[in-house]
Amino acid sequence: MTDQARVIELTEQLLAEYPPATTDPVTFLGAQFDLGLAWIHFDEGFGGLGLARSLQRPVLERLQAAGAPSAGQRNPIGAGMAAPTIATWGTDEQKKRYLRPLFTGEEVWCQLFSEPGAGSDVAALATSAVPDGDDWVINGQKVWTTLAHLASFGILVARTDPNLPKHKGLTGFIVNMRDPAVEIRPLRQMTGGASFNEVFFNELRVPDDHRLGDVNNGWNVALTTLMNERAAIGAGGGGGGGGLYGRVIEMTRAFGLTDDPITRQMLVDLIIHQRVSNYNNQRAMDKIKAGGLPGPEMSMAKLAGTMNMRRMSDYVSHVLGVKLVADSGEWGTYSWGQLVLGGPGGRIAGGTDEVMRNIVGERVLGLPKDPGIDSNSPFKDLKVGTQAS
Repeated sequence: MTDQARVIELTEQLLAEYPPATTDPVTFLGAQFDLGLAWIHFDEGFGGLGLARSLQRPVLERLQAAGAPSAGQRNPIGAGMAAPTIATWGTDEQKKRYLRPLFTGEEVWCQLFSEPGAGSDVAALATSAVPDGDDWVINGQKVWTTLAHLASFGILVARTDPNLPKHKGLTGFIVNMRDPAVEIRPLRQMTGGASFNEVFFNELRVPDDHRLGDVNNGWNVALTTLMNERAAIGAGGGGGGGGLYGRVIEMTRAFGLTDDPITRQMLVDLIIHQRVSNYNNQRAMDKIKAGGLPGPEMSMAKLAGTMNMRRMSDYVSHVLGVKLVADSGEWGTYSWGQLVLGGPGGRIAGGTDEVMRNIVGERVLGLPKDPGIDSNSPFKDLKVGTQAS
């Protein structure tokens, strides 16, 4: 039996034994994990089968067609970003403990990277982790942490050696977001929601067996998370061709604007950029399927995705005009207004557009790095955040 035939057989077995229409999501996703269909390329016993990543697509397509629940929708940061990081850097004990409830959505995850003085320059973070016996004592603040208010656990990067250059003195940890030493404060957005948060750590004790990777190798741990985050945002912002883009076309027809030359030009421009973004995403995924690691293509995908969301916001605003706030009908207020108001946040989340352009310039175009970046001096000697102003 070929690998593909095996995967298809297991998928049909899952659907036969756990019909999505009559099975609660946690039970279904748990069975999917146990059959190795959560992340095909992960090791057996940890939600995978140790097979080619490319075999995941037919599984997802078949499950979606059958109306099965999605781990990515229930726990987006956990399934899309935390899981690959744990699979890459976690111990077998950590994988066994965290991956299954992460996939079922029983334990929601967040990531704790950005700080008030270290947003675009994550390596300048100042949250400290000091060893104390078998524990690490963590103090500091994170900001713009998505879903922190709902999370059970988070992936944290903290500074463990200020005597090393800023990229080399960091370490990754798994932290319990329900610990009393963790304080979470919501950040209200102009959409009216509060999916982002400030998070404060006050003498939080984290056992050493909650460390991800080696001490002072946290930058590489963070890169694994960030590359997968940018891939997820890029894929979402680029659009899949149906869904949001299909609805925009329907809206244009509903308002009788399909023959308006300005509207048609804007719509064509929107669709062309979306298609180009999809091609870039496909190229990046083909590289990963061939055994490569996420690279600068993910930053290109993230940048293209957020630029496309800006184009989408401009187009929707052009078509709807005042109906964005005045019309409560099918094509009005809430959903489209939320898209327009929420769009700018995408240009910050997961790395700002400016950071993405720097990565593309340096790693794709081969341009020299900013001469002002000091990657050699000890972190304690650098002026960062408010010290630099």
